[in-house]
Amino acid sequence: MTKEELIKLGLSLGATYLDFPFSQNSRAIDYAVLRHLKNKKIFAIIYERNENLIVALKQNPEISQELREFFVDVTPAFHMNKTHWNDVRLGGDVPDDTIQKMIENSYDLIKPKRKVK
Repeated sequence: MTKEELIKLGLSLGATYLDFPFSQNSRAIDYAVLRHLKNKKIFAIIYERNENLIVALKQNPEISQELREFFVDVTPAFHMNKTHWNDVRLGGDVPDDTIQKMIENSYDLIKPKRKVK
């Protein structure tokens, strides 16, 4: 997957938007952040590190740990809570369909919950 494909997938999930919150810092200008429109919560951070394209995604803690044990290219997220967030190196051992499911799961975890009446 490319950066553009990741962004397109994230924007297709519903009420989402692309943000560049770190653009004031010239070193962080390449950080693309996908957020939910209503609560502004982040569900994906796309960036480059050491010439690798990385996407940071939120996961349930149990699933997060399982993914790290199964895939070499899934590691604790560099800038985020290491219990809930994973970095996924694209072009590695994680298939694109698995990355897509991880993005959808991350989105589901942060989207606003419906209130029960």
